[in-house]
Amino acid sequence: MSILAFGINHKTAPVDIRERVAFEPGQISHALRDLVAQPAVNEAAIISTCNRTELYCGLENNDLNMVTNWLRAYHKLGERDIQPYVYAHPDHDAVRHLLRVASGLDSMVLGEPQILGQMKDAYMAANQAGTLGGSLDRLFQHTFAVAKQVRTDTQIGASPVSVAFAAVSLSKQIFSDLSEHTALLIGAGETVELAARHLHESGIGRMIIANRTIERAHNLASEFNAYAISLPDIPGHLAEADIVISSTASPLPILGKGSVESALKVRKHRPILMIDIAVPRDIETEVGELDDVYLYTVDDMQEIIQEGLKSRQEAAEQAEEIIDTQVSHFMAWLQSLSAVSTIRAVREKAETNRDAELEAAMALLASGKDPEQVLQQFAHRLTNKLIHTPSVQLKQAGYDGRQEIFDAVRTIFDIKDTDI
Repeated sequence: MSILAFGINHKTAPVDIRERVAFEPGQISHALRDLVAQPAVNEAAIISTCNRTELYCGLENNDLNMVTNWLRAYHKLGERDIQPYVYAHPDHDAVRHLLRVASGLDSMVLGEPQILGQMKDAYMAANQAGTLGGSLDRLFQHTFAVAKQVRTDTQIGASPVSVAFAAVSLSKQIFSDLSEHTALLIGAGETVELAARHLHESGIGRMIIANRTIERAHNLASEFNAYAISLPDIPGHLAEADIVISSTASPLPILGKGSVESALKVRKHRPILMIDIAVPRDIETEVGELDDVYLYTVDDMQEIIQEGLKSRQEAAEQAEEIIDTQVSHFMAWLQSLSAVSTIRAVREKAETNRDAELEAAMALLASGKDPEQVLQQFAHRLTNKLIHTPSVQLKQAGYDGRQEIFDAVRTIFDIKDTDI
């Protein structure tokens, strides 16, 4: 059996194409069963996210056209609709691709951890649909273990590579225990939402979300057990904030030097970390001149991000070495499966010969023949049967000059030169 990884991702296809081949969660079970109903498809799993749709198949042979045709037919697409965008990785390359995806090395954001959770969901869906066999099941289990090893043994996910992640990482550097602190987030767009998520996951003690539209602030606050306020309410709560992260589309600054000075007096000059990631700026430049204020702009965040990317790229090189080793381990296991069927066939043939000779020996004993003579005859006949076919094949190999056959036999039967 061979393994095939087939699909499209954010590197090979634009979003409108990815949307057309994506599988809704409710479709996955039906699609999996339909896929394994195809000729030569023994096992299957489907990973479908906003950035990739990939089919992992255990096949009787690497029939790429069959898998391509199934995907097109399932989504009612023409050949030209997806052909320029798909990729196919057989066997060794399929295993390596899956390990790289799970480790975040093939993601839009290098080292992002979300794909591993999505991959575990895909594994569970295939398990529930009954479309996993021994090979793919073992491959996914191996993949999860390798992804964990990559996370443990490298710094692939430690360094910030997004503005929101960088802002929260900076907060954790300045305030070691976030559970004792309050964060004020100004705005309710994607960056602020990501910052809120990272702060929540990092155990922030309290979170306030301010937005021009209070309803939007409430909606976001409800996700993270935060407190929602409107922009005009900020001066009344600014003194509570140890961390301020602001990202709005306001054309004018939202926080001025005077309001921050007033908050510092109430705080008795306990320091405030202020991160302004808006363009134009939300916080007046003069605020940075105040004692007890650490003000960072979006340019400062970009420097942190570039350092983080460099760190992740170095970690990715270490991860690739781990993956190369683990691909070899899995392929060795997969190749060993072919030996299992051969071993079973050899054993069954030997047992058939044994049973036939044993039956004949028992009949002789029942007829009163001398037991010692019967045992000697049994041993002689069984030995002849077991070595007859190998002897014939070895003679033929001698005639043909196939030295590799003799080398293999010596290895299999552990025959030393001194034994010959």
